[in-house]
Amino acid sequence: MNFLFDTSNAPGSLGNKFRQKRLKSFKEIVKKMEKPITILDIGGSEIFWKNLNFHNDNNIHIKVLNITDTKTNYSNIEFICGDALDLNMYKDNIFDIVFSNSMIEHLYSKEKQMKVTKDIIRIGRYHYIQTPNKFFFMEPHYLLPYFQFFPRKIKYIILTRTKLSRFKYWEKSMAKQYLEEIRLISEHEMKIFFPDSILLKENFFGLTKSFTAHNFPISFFK
Repeated sequence: MNFLFDTSNAPGSLGNKFRQKRLKSFKEIVKKMEKPITILDIGGSEIFWKNLNFHNDNNIHIKVLNITDTKTNYSNIEFICGDALDLNMYKDNIFDIVFSNSMIEHLYSKEKQMKVTKDIIRIGRYHYIQTPNKFFFMEPHYLLPYFQFFPRKIKYIILTRTKLSRFKYWEKSMAKQYLEEIRLISEHEMKIFFPDSILLKENFFGLTKSFTAHNFPISFFK
């Protein structure tokens, strides 16, 4: 039963099921684009692209930017050790697609989120940026209802002294790190961050679970 509440990279988890459904349209868009194409994935992982079956496709060149330096197992995927807050090395429109899945809520502050989203728009011809909805009833990182609105001290106690979150005791350092870095984003803020983009809503029983901002032409979805 616990595997259902594993991270979204785990194939059998609920998070992965939601992700696969959400990304169907993105996969179709990539198939329709003229090849070869370059993708910058900010804060991603190799297993994410393997789960999408984009690994070992030499028509799709993927650069994964993350704070950890990791070797890749596939010829078309390259890891870059770097900081999402420092994208100055990239020229305007240098990538066909700048992609990010559940990353921008980990940037500590609205100011840092604004900086990254401006760079995303600048360096990519197209972008596809997903983040959880701040006002969805279930906080996705801890899988606890309305946990995002609890006082930080109470959050820390729940994470480190109970197994309510993901059926485990969180390590104190990890709990502290997450509580400092996660800042969920509202629909209003997403529209500020991506003023000229289309905002897709992922719904769950009539409630908005997450947002995806993109600037692909509508024709790409037909």
